[in-house]
Amino acid sequence: MARGAGRLVGRWLPVAKSAVNTTKSEASRHSTKAASDLGAQWIPAARTSGRFVKHVVPAAVKPLHALWHQVLGFIFLTIAALGAFKVWRNEGQIAPAIFALAIVLIVVAAAYGISSLRKSNRISRS
Repeated sequence: MARGAGRLVGRWLPVAKSAVNTTKSEASRHSTKAASDLGAQWIPAARTSGRFVKHVVPAAVKPLHALWHQVLGFIFLTIAALGAFKVWRNEGQIAPAIFALAIVLIVVAAAYGISSLRKSNRISRS
């Protein structure tokens, strides 16, 4: 298997075949020079892409962050509204301890929903 792979590499990559015939020091100098040339070729592109990412990513993430908080606020306000409706509808049939727990959970869900919507507004204004 390894022998067949070596034949394929030798056939497809003549540079690899010539590197085997050269001495190790020549091969290491050749590969180092090729790597430095390749690196020098890509440095301007890397700098430009870095600048692009620094400018575009914050502008794209900010609306997504605000949208995330709006969605969370809607979900938690919906949970609080559904819970309040269920408690209101079955008010006389619920045990007092469960009623108190339900009210606490409704208040927590509503508070989190409102705070999430307020945070969304702060993010979109900044």
